[in-house]
Amino acid sequence: MPNSACDVVVIGAGFAGVTAARDLTLEGHSVILLEGRDRVGGRTFTSEVFGRQMEFGGTYVHWTQPNVWRELQRHHIPLSLPLGIERVYWLADGMVHSGSQIEYDSAVSPLVARFFADARTRFPLPVDLSAVDNTAIEKETLGGRLDSLNLSAYDRDLLDGALSTLVHSYSEQGVAQMLLWAATAFGDWGAFLETAGFWPIKGGTKRLIDAILGESKADLRLSTPVSAIEDDGSSVVVTTRSGERIRARSAVVALPLNTLGDVAITPDVAQPVRTMIDHKHPMKTAKIWARVRGEIEPFCAFAPVGKNPVNTARVEHRHEDDTLVVCFASDASAIDAEDREGVQAALRTFVPDIDVLETAGHDWVGDDFSQGTWAHHRPGNLTQAAPQMREPHGRIHFAGGDIAPLGVGGIEGAMESGAGAARNIAAALADGRH
Repeated sequence: MPNSACDVVVIGAGFAGVTAARDLTLEGHSVILLEGRDRVGGRTFTSEVFGRQMEFGGTYVHWTQPNVWRELQRHHIPLSLPLGIERVYWLADGMVHSGSQIEYDSAVSPLVARFFADARTRFPLPVDLSAVDNTAIEKETLGGRLDSLNLSAYDRDLLDGALSTLVHSYSEQGVAQMLLWAATAFGDWGAFLETAGFWPIKGGTKRLIDAILGESKADLRLSTPVSAIEDDGSSVVVTTRSGERIRARSAVVALPLNTLGDVAITPDVAQPVRTMIDHKHPMKTAKIWARVRGEIEPFCAFAPVGKNPVNTARVEHRHEDDTLVVCFASDASAIDAEDREGVQAALRTFVPDIDVLETAGHDWVGDDFSQGTWAHHRPGNLTQAAPQMREPHGRIHFAGGDIAPLGVGGIEGAMESGAGAARNIAAALADGRH
């Protein structure tokens, strides 16, 4: 017999799960919220390092993101103003080049425009992925798109570096997802980056998720990973790794895509969804913080994938007369976040005299409860398997930024997906379908 029962069990306490749990309890439903980690937040993680609170996972939001902005306004949480960038470095054709932000933009913008030229054509209505038949484009990889431009070595590296923050494997990532991202920002890749990579929350992502959790009446159970989920035809039974069984009228599964293969789902999901789960998404990147001696000139740096252990870097904060630089590595295996000398050597590719005092990061690839970073879908999954996964699987509803319909890969997408799952379940409970 089950150890406990409720209206809805929510599995995963990242932004999707916490949002779904909060919304369902506000509708009057009893909710048990299960989380494998000893904290909430999922792939967002605010923790102390260098003597201050830092973001080790997802960080950036924007006022154009409706779900995020509604919650920030509701809880009176402001955004932090980013530092202005004074110098840009880029590794291209074997040399490091530098210039002002304007000079860099004038060089890279025409290349970016070519790469994303068909974004609005492919996704004229980004909220409806079926508005255009994208069967052909869904076969194209990022690498295939880059090859098709027939660029010089310099231009190819320049464009590669501009994309590299969001790339782990040009051969495994589908171009459709990047085109969708651009389409959500009117086809302008620079505008998309503005929404996705510049504006942190004052007080960190933990401040926001704690505010949402504070409105919830869900029974939160940390350190409770799940091993199985079964829809037996009349209810859902969730089994934890410790053997506890929880019966509910419905369930929200808000786990990262790359961890779902560790959970037995009965009845099994449709074959395209099962294939997506089994193959996982390819993102295995790293985010590393470096504390640098002195208040150095604010800079950005870019390197093509595979040509420097750190592919992008940006001065993010001032702290106790030093500078904090956020670094992204396209391949987490290429650099250890705890290797101060290795991080320093990678940064000295761009700034030869930079002095790294200490470094920090979280291993999202090795983390049992993430097994990778944000999702970038393999060819075909964005418009085929992911939409199928968003449909109710009997009494089981999937949610999360990895399968979000519009804000895929980000905090906004996670909240969008969690809120949508909660609405669907509330409607099903109200009319007796669950």
